[in-house]
Amino acid sequence: MRRIAMTGAAGRVGTLLRPFLRQHVEHLSLIDVHEPADLAENESFIGADLSKLDEATTALAGIDGVVHLAGLAGGVDMNAILQANVLGTYNLYEAARINRVARVVYASSNHATGFYPRGQIISPLDPMRPDSPYGLSKCWGELVAGLYYDTSGIRSLSIRIGNAGTYPNSERSIAIWISARDLAQLVRIGLTHPSIGATVVYGVSDTDEKWWDNDLAARLGYQPQDRPRDHAHIEDGAESAVARAFQGGGFCEFNHDGTIRIRDGEGLAKNPETVS
Repeated sequence: MRRIAMTGAAGRVGTLLRPFLRQHVEHLSLIDVHEPADLAENESFIGADLSKLDEATTALAGIDGVVHLAGLAGGVDMNAILQANVLGTYNLYEAARINRVARVVYASSNHATGFYPRGQIISPLDPMRPDSPYGLSKCWGELVAGLYYDTSGIRSLSIRIGNAGTYPNSERSIAIWISARDLAQLVRIGLTHPSIGATVVYGVSDTDEKWWDNDLAARLGYQPQDRPRDHAHIEDGAESAVARAFQGGGFCEFNHDGTIRIRDGEGLAKNPETVS
């Protein structure tokens, strides 16, 4: 890894990740609409709006790999999500193609599969099941990564990040939290591992609550160092029935009518007599 760009570098995840990543690269180019604080000697800032292809293309000139964190981290305003997460991600990949950037690490989200029940262990091979407009935009990003691998050979690791806060603050976040140093480990794998194609893994530390089969990440060499419960500071209160039922938590409440549904034959093996 030599010249690496990080989009959304002034955001919460970028701020946590930078100290763990910059020590492993020759230069870290920080791309955002706002300048990050406390630049290190091997960091530089490039102001760019990724919804504008020309700005994205200029920002990636001379870059070997990209850590793509930019975008709205949640929300339900579809027009804003279309600009930041959908168009911004498409432009990032198109700019990478134009500049012959070899690698992208895409910050996807657990909300791409947030409507799976909490009692069900899923893997990256299971169908997407977004829980919100935000989750839907992350599904789009993973599909864009696949398209640009198939057409241009850009290798991507899409990391479905669980909770990347400073510490877990709820029982749900204890199940899905990832520390900054564990996330940095996955990012380095995405930037360097020879077997990465259009690969999807879950971003979670060494949790006791197994919602996700992350065997592929382990086979790529991921060995999480932190245990979420060791870092927890529980702050929030009780969840609604809808939030409690699904892996996506409160994101699942958007426009939800309160009915918990079985989807696509779930439970068929348990109750075959109910299917005609």
